[in-house]
Amino acid sequence: MEEIRQRLELELNQTMERIRQLGGAVVSEEFPGAVGDNTSLADEVDVISLNEDREMNFATRSMLVERANKLTEALDRLRDGEYGVCAECGEPIAAARLRVMPEATACVRCQDRLERTRRLGRVLAGFGNDELDE
Repeated sequence: MEEIRQRLELELNQTMERIRQLGGAVVSEEFPGAVGDNTSLADEVDVISLNEDREMNFATRSMLVERANKLTEALDRLRDGEYGVCAECGEPIAAARLRVMPEATACVRCQDRLERTRRLGRVLAGFGNDELDE
């Protein structure tokens, strides 16, 4: 158990460091236009590029924050003696799965079922109630 705790803490620390690096990034906003370019097209391209960079940074940061939360929850489950047990069926989660994804809360079978249910829900959400009644 000590080895698992150390691994979870290492993963959490690495994830937190990546979050700090993203948060510390300074984006240089040189408007209008690029250096030596005074055309309006340069302004638009710069704005688009800056917005894309911000969106990618935000998406990456959001994914890292979510992973940090899951790793913290995994440490809590380890302390409570519930680590490595599927939250859906109560069966043990395979050690190989936990090595690859130490924050896993479901066994492969249950995770597959959960993902299929989510996909089906998204597909069905695309249909209006009238279409489903026919």
